[in-house]
Amino acid sequence: MKKLLLAIAVFANGLLMAQNTVSISVEKPEYRAFATKINDLVHTRLDAGFDYSRSYLNGKVWITLKPHFYPTDSLQLDAKGMNINKVELVKGGKNIPLKYRYDSMVLNIKLDRTYKSNENYVVYIDYTARPNDYKGEGSVAITDAKGLYFINPTGEDKTKPTQIWTQGETEGTSVWVPTIDKPNQKTTNEFNLTVPSKFITLSNGKLTTQKKNADGTRTDSWVMDLPHAPYLFFIGVGDWAVVKDSYKGKEVSYYVEKEYEKVARKIFGLTPEMMKFFSEKITGIEYPWIKYSQVVGRDYVSGAMENTTATLHQESAQQNARELVDGNEWESTVAHELFHQWFGDYVTAESWSNLTVNESFANYSQLLWFEYKYGSDAADFENINDMQTYLTRGDRSRDLVFFNYADKEDMFDAVTYEKGGRILHMLRTYVGDSAFFKSLNKYLTTYKFGNGNAHKLRLAFEEVTGKDLNWFFDQWYFGSGHPKLDISYGYDAPTQTAKVYIKQTQPGDKLFKLPLAIDVYNGSNKKRFDVWAENKADTFSFPVSSKPDLINVDATKTTLLEKKDNKTLAEFIHQYNYATNYIDRREAIDAAAKNVKDQTGYNLLVKALSDPYWRARSRAINSFANAKLDDATLSKIESIAKTDANSTTRAVAIDLLAKQRNESYKDFFVKATRDSSYSVAGAALEALGLLDGPRAFAIRNELSKDDNRGRLLTALTNVTVQYGDESTFDFVSDNFGEMPLTQNKLRMAETFGNFLTKVSNKENFRKGVEQIEKLFRQDIPSQARAQFEPQLNALLKNIADKKDSAGQKELADFARSKISK
Repeated sequence: MKKLLLAIAVFANGLLMAQNTVSISVEKPEYRAFATKINDLVHTRLDAGFDYSRSYLNGKVWITLKPHFYPTDSLQLDAKGMNINKVELVKGGKNIPLKYRYDSMVLNIKLDRTYKSNENYVVYIDYTARPNDYKGEGSVAITDAKGLYFINPTGEDKTKPTQIWTQGETEGTSVWVPTIDKPNQKTTNEFNLTVPSKFITLSNGKLTTQKKNADGTRTDSWVMDLPHAPYLFFIGVGDWAVVKDSYKGKEVSYYVEKEYEKVARKIFGLTPEMMKFFSEKITGIEYPWIKYSQVVGRDYVSGAMENTTATLHQESAQQNARELVDGNEWESTVAHELFHQWFGDYVTAESWSNLTVNESFANYSQLLWFEYKYGSDAADFENINDMQTYLTRGDRSRDLVFFNYADKEDMFDAVTYEKGGRILHMLRTYVGDSAFFKSLNKYLTTYKFGNGNAHKLRLAFEEVTGKDLNWFFDQWYFGSGHPKLDISYGYDAPTQTAKVYIKQTQPGDKLFKLPLAIDVYNGSNKKRFDVWAENKADTFSFPVSSKPDLINVDATKTTLLEKKDNKTLAEFIHQYNYATNYIDRREAIDAAAKNVKDQTGYNLLVKALSDPYWRARSRAINSFANAKLDDATLSKIESIAKTDANSTTRAVAIDLLAKQRNESYKDFFVKATRDSSYSVAGAALEALGLLDGPRAFAIRNELSKDDNRGRLLTALTNVTVQYGDESTFDFVSDNFGEMPLTQNKLRMAETFGNFLTKVSNKENFRKGVEQIEKLFRQDIPSQARAQFEPQLNALLKNIADKKDSAGQKELADFARSKISK
């Protein structure tokens, strides 16, 4: 699963400031063991029809089971919020009624006799699933838990397609089919789906037959003949366009809304190449399933989900051709979900406590793919970006493998994902590429179609490498936190010795054992030393012929840590020139940004404007935000704004030119508002607004007739708010309402709130306030709402105060009435 995780935000004095997520606290820790296996699922056959008017699934299911080890005369199935009509045993060609108890969550069945571990039996259940009547709690990452979703089922909303899709993780499959809804169960399945003939279907495995029915419906039969976990079951029904591709004779397909049919390959078309890369270069195991489909669902409750052979993506995956000019922002998610077909589907975490053996690998696959496809700079960015995500959002108090969670949904966080991915990166660095990938193959081969955990992963690595890795797994998998290092340097001229002093300054008594590469530079000459830092304070000495120009600790930049690196600006400049790793260059750019008034710092930033990696160029441009620029630098930035190969970098350059308030740029900004890149056009429109608001608003009126997204849509809204009046309410309100739940929408809430201070129409004002309230009190997952309540109250108070100042007491009172007490 690619999680949908919102950073905690704070609105204060008109500013949006990111904050750390609140750590999970457990008052009475409970050990979360993997589910005890009394009965094993063997095969699940489902005949399903759909009542669109009531959003019901009418099902008949035949479940083949057997006792796991001990004899048993009973069966317990998860079945949430259903109407159970019949429970019978299929025996000798007949159905025999069985006694059962049902409490709306669990179905307890008394079998006709005691069965032994080698005896299969089949239970038949006639039922109705009522997902909208089931009240389950979601999480910050997965915002709802009702398992089966009818989207616009009666077609009343003309802006949305009619769809059905399912979301099984964590234990939502049992809302629409009785099963043993635990990740350590594996079963084959056959789903026979009867739907209106105008729709197409998608499910796990292969479409084997399609039968037209006399009532205008069609029954599609999907067969999954390899075992997988129930949370990976999937049903999709809708009016999608299907774009076919292939990989080594296997079907690869992309299910998208019809307006995206022509760009589907630009969004998902790298999938066959990814399959080849992951099969041949990473796992050594050919893609293990019969097909691979990807489908986009409206109003999806998370980022994406790796249902076996049938990944479901949220609608943000659907980007139009103009959005894709700025790059496919969904490419990492495509890689993430595909890699789950090995790590998560082929070998599945035995429990939610061990979720990271699914999610850390999927997270790390993004780096592996970018490294292969785009080079080391792109991989280094993925690494440092995810490291910063963990450092700013991760719960530092919990272990990676966590047996004491309050709720299984809590496991979908920056520790399981981003920290887990960084730990794999450290493990790869420590054992080496060949051993790392052979160990992955060993793990997958040993536990195929079964379950894995961190201990099994360690054993696979130890068998391949011959190394005892208990220290690594105890520290990183079964421990919490990360090191904080204070690094300083010395040089003893008489003995020609360079020294590195490393202190571990993290709170508490815990010390980390850290294998570190240290590079010592004299000019362009580099010598590497491999050391272990494992004490509160370590000193490392190196023989040198003269004082080094640079000593670069953690030269691979793969260690998960926070650090205070006491280098001089000259040393950072040397690092930029010779260390070459993107993270090394980024650190140097940041050091120069802090010293931009120093000519040497300024000069380094100018040099970085020509860096081969666009993110480094963009970072250098942003570093000039508060600097006085000379003519040569301005000329260089003007050139970047007009000609850089990367559109995002061009937009960043336009943002900096906008700060100059130079009338000579006006014609360029006007022209750039028509750029094919949304990012460039949006930056140009906002830049023009700083020079000529009426002209920007006039262009806004022209552009708003088009399909605008991304940065341009934000710019149009900002210009409308700043220079428009309440006659543009529908434009602002509609755009805000249609935005998916992302950090951008939280930012837009403040903009929308400022706009409402201009609105005098009572109906529009009330609608706008209620839209903002809905975002914070309904759309944001329930687990996070309390953390956002102060921000909502501050925003409402600001609106109310300004309405009071304008003498609009009734509107002020309405806004104030929404403030929580």
